[in-house]
Order: sequence, then C-alpha cells, then structure tokens
Amino acid sequence: MTRDHDSPPTPELLFLLGMAFQLVLTEFNERVAAAGYPDLRPVHGMIFQILGTDGATSSELAARLGVTKQAAGQLVDDLERRGYVLRTAHPAGGRRKLVVLTDAARRHLRIAGDVLHDLEAELARRTGTDTPLLRTELLRLVHGLAGDDLPPLRPVW
Repeated sequence: MTRDHDSPPTPELLFLLGMAFQLVLTEFNERVAAAGYPDLRPVHGMIFQILGTDGATSSELAARLGVTKQAAGQLVDDLERRGYVLRTAHPAGGRRKLVVLTDAARRHLRIAGDVLHDLEAELARRTGTDTPLLRTELLRLVHGLAGDDLPPLRPVW
C-alpha cells in the first residue's frame, strides 16, 4: 500500500484489481447459481465461449485456456457427462474429435450473459460509472499490456 502522510493508505493496483475481480466474480457466481446453474463455474463458461458455434478440438481448447491437453480432456469429459458438450467426428476426418456445445450449454450461455449484463448495469448505477466507459478502460488496460496478441485465458477453478 502506498501512503501519503496526510491521507489513509491507498491499496496497490494489483490488490484493487484482484479485489474487484473477486467481488464481481462472487456476485456473478451467486446469481448464475440462483438462475439454475449451481454446478457450473467461470471456467465452464470460458470453455463454452471458446467452443462457440463451431466447436474445437481438445488440443485447441487446451491452447486457448493455457492448460495441458490432459486438463482440457478432463474438463471436456466432465462437461460431456453432465450433458453440456458432445464429441463429434471432426469435419477434416481422421481420429480427431470436435467438441461442440449442446442446447443445455447454449441455454446456460444466454442466462449467464443476461446475468452478467444485469450485473454490469447494476454496478454502473451503484458506482455512477458509465458501463461502456468501464469496458473501454479495461480493454485499454488489457491491450496496453498485451497488444493485439492476447495471451491464453487462465481459468478460475
């Protein structure tokens, strides 16, 4: 923490970013659980977004998440058991499998998206901050640090 002798200590940037992330994530998780998805975590939503409409192989998923192929395979196994993804034949043929979303995953994404947008709007009202401005500043920070070549996502387990 930094300190000016005439004012209370100001938390450092990393502490503030971490605290903000943790508070927003906790609220988001609680609202998604209340909406009927207590079994899913942010890493699952990240996977659903990566798979999108076209799907991906487990290897592609691992690269995007920044995890091992084995870890990605375990996540896919778990989501497949729960009915959120399917492994299908890859359009290029061969032994590769394409991991695709089921309707249950697409419903979750819609609900989680609604929850997130409602939460963003509420945060904007509570803080008096314009939501597009908050997003713009966060994007500016991310691109200022990483440029246009964003690093792999690191899941929150």
